Amino acid sequence: MPSSDLSRRKANSFAESTEDLLIMGWRESISLPEFGIDKMIAKLDSGAVLSSLHATEIERLRRRGETWIRFVTWSDVPGDQSAYRCEARWLSDRTIRSSSGCIEQRPSIETLLYIGGFQWPIEVTLCDRSSLECKLLLGRSALADRCLIDCSRSHLYSRP
Repeated sequence: MPSSDLSRRKANSFAESTEDLLIMGWRESISLPEFGIDKMIAKLDSGAVLSSLHATEIERLRRRGETWIRFVTWSDVPGDQSAYRCEARWLSDRTIRSSSGCIEQRPSIETLLYIGGFQWPIEVTLCDRSSLECKLLLGRSALADRCLIDCSRSHLYSRP
């Protein structure tokens, strides 16, 4: 099997050993194709359980008997301040303790993460991350059994 096929298989399924894991930097460029976002910088954070995406104008709506979330997010790539109006099916409200110790309820959704030629679904909570450098934080639940983080490097699978 060619190495690219092996790597693709590894990222799309859970790894059986650490040798099967992708080694990523603490910061990577990603895409969120279901929202039309071609490039966003994500911080990979093993200290966070869940992932978090910057969102404003968050509202709930009903569609065919299901709850959906509509929100606005932005790319954080220098020179691109595009606003993206997004919709996703609501999963649940999650109780989150922020790094400052504050506890809050956040809506969570599922979306497809694309990074360095690999993709898989992730759960993300939505909150205002406007004061933070990276508009997407990827937590352990998105990375477990797929990635190892080399905290001394960034953009191992992507260009800044």
